[in-house]
Amino acid sequence: MTDTDITSRLAELGITLPDVATPAGAYVPAVRSGRNVYTAGQVPFVDGKLPLTGKVGTDVTPEDAKDLARVCALNALAAVDSVAGLERVVRVVKVTGFVASAPDFTAQNVVINGASELLGEVFKDAGVHARSAIGVAVLPLDAPVEVEIQVELTDATQ
Repeated sequence: MTDTDITSRLAELGITLPDVATPAGAYVPAVRSGRNVYTAGQVPFVDGKLPLTGKVGTDVTPEDAKDLARVCALNALAAVDSVAGLERVVRVVKVTGFVASAPDFTAQNVVINGASELLGEVFKDAGVHARSAIGVAVLPLDAPVEVEIQVELTDATQ
């Protein structure tokens, strides 16, 4: 996609990229290696705060968690944009989603659809990706969801 294409697409969808989240540890939000950008796990920060905390299936509904996964994906896109520019993304390669799950919660795939669907809306066919959706006992800061993405760029030049 070109800069104009991606800017137009985001505007058409009513999406404004958030500021890149400040890391909560000794890492950076995204790293570029050749034609790939790998993001760190992105929690659903909105204006620097988590709108909800706790386990999906007890403290957080699956529907709310799916919305939070969408926010995680937006934060991941902001991280990609900060190191390479979204206009250079050829395709989304991989999404890994972590869901802080109640012991009997088994719909992690449905929750992480929030991230996958957003990437499909933004990049269309280039947003189709491989994915893992993993249930975990707890996430940093008691976040209900965390998402990381890998994207391929048009070329390896800076």
